[in-house]
Amino acid sequence: MSTRSAEGRAAGRASVSAQRGNSQPAFGGGQVPPGRSGPTYRGGRPRPRWGRIFLVSGVVLLVLALIGAGGAYTYYQNLNNDVRRTDAFAGITGGRPAKTVDGALNILMLGSDSRDPENADKPGNARTDTLIVAHIPASHDKAYLISMPRDLYVPIPKDPKSGQGGGKAKINAAFAWGGIPLVVRTVEGYTGLRLDHVVLIDFGGFTSVVDALGGVDLNIEQDVKSIHQPFRQFKKGVMHLDGAAALDYARQRKQFPEGDFARMRHQQELMKAIMDKAVSGGTLSNPMKLNSFLKAATKAVTVDQDLSPVDLALQFRNIRSQDLTFSVSPHQGSKIINGEDVVVPDETKAKGLYEAIKNDKAGEWFAANPPPAK
Repeated sequence: MSTRSAEGRAAGRASVSAQRGNSQPAFGGGQVPPGRSGPTYRGGRPRPRWGRIFLVSGVVLLVLALIGAGGAYTYYQNLNNDVRRTDAFAGITGGRPAKTVDGALNILMLGSDSRDPENADKPGNARTDTLIVAHIPASHDKAYLISMPRDLYVPIPKDPKSGQGGGKAKINAAFAWGGIPLVVRTVEGYTGLRLDHVVLIDFGGFTSVVDALGGVDLNIEQDVKSIHQPFRQFKKGVMHLDGAAALDYARQRKQFPEGDFARMRHQQELMKAIMDKAVSGGTLSNPMKLNSFLKAATKAVTVDQDLSPVDLALQFRNIRSQDLTFSVSPHQGSKIINGEDVVVPDETKAKGLYEAIKNDKAGEWFAANPPPAK
């Protein structure tokens, strides 16, 4: 599986339309910093808002697992060729973290949610409300998914090519200010990790993926009424949800004291339910179900130019939900800085986590620092 270095990319290569959007508020002042402008679609049409990613990451891992399970290589290769591609590393000209462990992979996962009802009146917004660094150890038997909250207050370079300049802001501003390359620069600069690949997924298009599985069973933690039409009622206990209902539940946050953190937790639970349903619900043994699932999933995916879903599938086909460890980038909670409510990083603990990942010792770190039980 190939991983192209930034040094081999031609400087100034244009990013594809998945990288385009309008500008976001600047460093605490509500305006875009001088010299910044948000990218747009060809023709000037604004890119829809980027959003939730936790649920998306599980879909990707599941798709990768299932592609390698059936043996119809030609068919799956065609699916691989149909996946949209983007130059996620365009213009990055050096100064990136070094690759330290052969065989281990760090994959940056981003997601668009243009159909989220909360974004309906914000067509000009383009931001990564959440993102994940997925670490696959060299053993290829587990996956560690580290969410970086959208309000995490981190340094964002002004120039994605050199990684220089800039200042601190919410991490979700990086996409609006410089597209995917600036997100790559920001995440690499903060974590010290070399990102091997980038995956972007249309979260709103995920309903067809769930429906292809015949829905999923979710354990709802408390009674809650959706704030979005048609205002579904979710009852405490196990509920069987179709794609639209599952996505609706995963979007709820305002009714929970933990807000975005509760939403991310629910998306993790849904992700595991999807993986388990795909493995145990007859999808693998039913060609029609498998075909529907794979086609729905590939329609929602955009990957970097060097990522081969088929190659990844062959390597990670045995990963199941019990092999996933979910966590949130270490932080100290919320604080008002320059008039903005931000999430303050726990820099000491974060350094320990990302050093462990860099040296392919994530398992040891999580054994000593297990994610809190919910």
